[in-house]
Amino acid sequence: MTEGIFEDSYGGNDQKIGPLTRLECKICWHVYDPALGDDYWQIPAGTPFSALPDHWSCPECDAAKSGFMVLEEH
Repeated sequence: MTEGIFEDSYGGNDQKIGPLTRLECKICWHVYDPALGDDYWQIPAGTPFSALPDHWSCPECDAAKSGFMVLEEH
């Protein structure tokens, strides 16, 4: 485990996620769902998390992308 990064964190590693992977903010639990995009940042539906701009942050609490947790698919 990398220091400061939780095991299931995205941590900037695009190899951990696919184009439809949903991720959850570790601070406020906001879920980024690629199928929905992000209205706050004007990210269109269908945008994978890995394609979000580097300056993107959680629309609820402003947490960095790297701290988002990968949600397991059911």
